[in-house]
Amino acid sequence: MSPDLPPVDPSVTAALVGALSPRLRKRLDAGVAKLAARPAVRDGDTVRIAVDDETDVVLHAPGGTVTSADAIRCGCLLAPDCLHRAAAASAAPVADDTSQADPAEDTEGHEETPPETQEKTEATEATEATRQASRARPDTATVEQRSAARAVYDAAAAVLEAGTDGAGAVLQAELLRAAHTARLAGLPRAAAAAVSVVTGVRAARSADPAYRLAGLVGALVGVLGVTHRLPHATGPEVSELRGTVRQPYRPDGSLRLYGLFSEPILTATGYAGAVTWTAGAEGRLYTVSDVAPGGPARATGAADRAVRIGDTALTHRELSRAGLAVSGATVSPTGRLGAGAAVRAVRASGAAWRDEPLDRLWAVPVAEQVTRALNGGQDLLFLEVTLTGTVRETTGDCLLADCAGVPLRLATAHDDPLLPYRDNLRLLAAARGSRLRIVARLVPGPLPRALLLAAEHPGDPAARVDLGLDRLQHADLPTDADAGPHRDAGLPVGTDLPTGTVPSPAAVVTARDEAPLHLLRRRVHQTVSGGRRVLAFSREGSGDGARLRRVGLATAAALLDDLHAAAADRSRDTFGRLLPADTDRFARAWLAAAVYTDAAERALCADAWGAAEAEPSPPAALLGL
Repeated sequence: MSPDLPPVDPSVTAALVGALSPRLRKRLDAGVAKLAARPAVRDGDTVRIAVDDETDVVLHAPGGTVTSADAIRCGCLLAPDCLHRAAAASAAPVADDTSQADPAEDTEGHEETPPETQEKTEATEATEATRQASRARPDTATVEQRSAARAVYDAAAAVLEAGTDGAGAVLQAELLRAAHTARLAGLPRAAAAAVSVVTGVRAARSADPAYRLAGLVGALVGVLGVTHRLPHATGPEVSELRGTVRQPYRPDGSLRLYGLFSEPILTATGYAGAVTWTAGAEGRLYTVSDVAPGGPARATGAADRAVRIGDTALTHRELSRAGLAVSGATVSPTGRLGAGAAVRAVRASGAAWRDEPLDRLWAVPVAEQVTRALNGGQDLLFLEVTLTGTVRETTGDCLLADCAGVPLRLATAHDDPLLPYRDNLRLLAAARGSRLRIVARLVPGPLPRALLLAAEHPGDPAARVDLGLDRLQHADLPTDADAGPHRDAGLPVGTDLPTGTVPSPAAVVTARDEAPLHLLRRRVHQTVSGGRRVLAFSREGSGDGARLRRVGLATAAALLDDLHAAAADRSRDTFGRLLPADTDRFARAWLAAAVYTDAAERALCADAWGAAEAEPSPPAALLGL
């Protein structure tokens, strides 16, 4: 996936790949790799790729997105039936339908915005017709929706069976085609999940530094879970499984907001910008965002752009420390502020984190905050921690901190070198012993872990630092801080400590990280990377199952055994030839293992933080597992 290319609508990629001959389909992956390595030159809404000295591929992206097959042109002799057009679409990021038009710009707060092309007009009309049919029978999915859900399920199962190593452009296009069909059938949730899977696969195959295997696993669980459950769902569950195209904005009167912090946004789908978090007088969180197609430069530059609310000239960076008085406010269910023509906003005074009303955010017990996040609520944590050092992990250094007796690991929110997260974390490690208030995002898992977003200034408690936008300097550190970060790599599992010795937080965390549940999680993740064949030829499954049973995880052991059995189940015909694999059985076995792992890790996370047991996660609840 090339970030230099404009996002391409899923239906465009599916149409171009579907039009290729079988011979050209076999060469498509090689064509994608070749085209992605060629330089791309942008001139306004046009991006030009030089295939060779005589041939160019041109992508026309009005509004930043390629929305029709005719917008991709090639100068070779085989055009328009050439390989280059399909390769260009397959190398580009996948356009997110919900991001192409900013709902915050909708002056009336409706879900729909005027389409820009005839194709989108037809898609909108088809979606609206399906919605009307759904309203007539809200208790069940329509025939078209069941068919579309099955198509998405089958395409996602094929990607899972092949793994990221084998899921080339053809399989990706099939999933994009199914996603487009689901969108037309009024299933935006399934369509968005399918697009997320394709985006993750492309990031994995292109060795994108932003790729995270856990993210792709979650996307596959989401798309398989929704499409597996939808045909059998009834009642209010059907509406939840269908999803909505865009979140509606509702009037919320007048608001007095206080800036909390700003964070840069940089997605794998080619969108970048900034989001500023604010809090109301009662402690409710609201966000102001500026996200559009772009890369890391836009993510850092958006912080100095004026917020798009009313006539205020405040930038995101200024709003994170100031205040805002809004009249005629419109707010989405997630707290995002609308920017309609009737909204008025003026600058107001801000508040320090230790002053009212922001101080009440940190007054909420940590366990209560974690329980809220695990139950699908706001995932931001407002913590007061004491920095204790660093610990090295495979993905880099983590900052160790003590949070009310809980040994906590604080990781960087993004690894892009243009964002100052990692540099700031290294400098904070030198302030060992400092007690700071921080804002972090919970990372569910068997250990207390969070992504560090903002913190009090280590040398000035009255100031704060947006760790993704501001850069700390050595002069900002307390004068009595250690000369360098205190590093504690932890102790190997099973290490005997002398009598009376208290292990460091890093040692405790490392020992807990070796919980046997990782035996099942490892197989779930390996399947996504290598596909069915990784498990079909594995000889360790029976040993892992026995170990899980010895520690009382009988369900995990049964799921692991079933996953191995489904991977190895290949029948032969009377001539000894292998018959097609049962993709559906393998996908269901993998989905059950993934959902169980997620639920178990959520329970371990709640226990690690001392929080109340979380309710079943959305995927588990939807699947009835």
